[in-house]
Amino acid sequence: MNPWRMVALLSFTATASYLCRVNVSVAGVQMMKEFGLTQAAMGRVFSAFLLGYALFQIPGGMLADRFGARRVLAVSALLWVAVTVWMAGVTAGQVALLLGLRFLLGFAEAPTFPASAQAISGTFEASKQGRANGFVVAAIGLGSAIAPPLLTFVMVRSGWRAALLVSAVPALAAGLGWCFLFRERIWAAGKPVSDGRRGRLGSRSFVLLTLSYTLQGYVGYIFVFWFYLYLVEVRHFDLLRGAVWGSLPWVLSIAAIPMGGWISDRLGGLMGRRAVAAAGLCGGAVCLAVGAHTASAVAAAVCLAVSTALVLSTEAPFWATMMEIAGSRSGAGGGMMNMGSNVGGLISPALTPVLAEWFGWENALYWAAALSAVGGLLWLGIRPKDVSCGNMHS
Repeated sequence: MNPWRMVALLSFTATASYLCRVNVSVAGVQMMKEFGLTQAAMGRVFSAFLLGYALFQIPGGMLADRFGARRVLAVSALLWVAVTVWMAGVTAGQVALLLGLRFLLGFAEAPTFPASAQAISGTFEASKQGRANGFVVAAIGLGSAIAPPLLTFVMVRSGWRAALLVSAVPALAAGLGWCFLFRERIWAAGKPVSDGRRGRLGSRSFVLLTLSYTLQGYVGYIFVFWFYLYLVEVRHFDLLRGAVWGSLPWVLSIAAIPMGGWISDRLGGLMGRRAVAAAGLCGGAVCLAVGAHTASAVAAAVCLAVSTALVLSTEAPFWATMMEIAGSRSGAGGGMMNMGSNVGGLISPALTPVLAEWFGWENALYWAAALSAVGGLLWLGIRPKDVSCGNMHS
């Protein structure tokens, strides 16, 4: 099996997962009016997904370690389709059902990136894991870039329910792809990084890595769920113009995420991973603060888009470093690290509008910028004795 062909399907699957994940952030403009939801109530809808997603990260990763990525991803993707179709039928008097379905979608999507980590860890050697992870996680940017213009186009013409149904089509293709295109179980090709080694999931470096990824998740999920609504409701873009500008962060991230993986591989070793991660998170903090402060709506959109790209450029170093620490337990290790990210993500969609209501959007975004900077500085505590990358050995 060509390992890069596997990466292509992993990337497509991740794109499909993000379309199902962020569809409500686009449809939310009409849903809030139809259901009579406030910004805080919509934040709870966003967080319901993240609660299910965070809680089932570790079990999802363990299932991938036990049964292989192919089987887990096939079942997961088909579940996304079923839940999204059900969600499209929710009515104004069924807000509790909407919350439950978003939780269920989070549960179904939880194995996506831990399973991808399990597949990449068992297929690629350490010197190529940054690039492999970069391509897969770049699908975050692709899915999020496609969602605003595509789903807004459908929503304006046919309503938000049709937009949700359209968002489920790629998930159906991904599920069928894992069922029929990759019939064989994913196995190691070449020299896998794990070499059968049991991971050190209780090490100081793994704890710091998870804490940093938690803060990265807090910041990243603000952009995932609130950027489009922020542009429309705070910066006063109209729906279609907001959709165009709302895609900019994700267009930039399509290039920034694999570039972060490529640079970290080229620099080599722990220092390569650390340099990209610290620079991305701290640089993202600066751009976020500038975007929050500027009076120009267009300048704010550009600064916040660049901030998104910088924060997300750290994805490949995070996942590649996790694999070095976790070894043969990369599914479980990825689940633990990603659970941290989504605990941060669980908090931020609900907390951000509350902070904005109390202190203003500018200060709410300043708070996020400070957390991003702290996340970058935590990388200084990851030591070579805890992790081997490229030409460094524990």
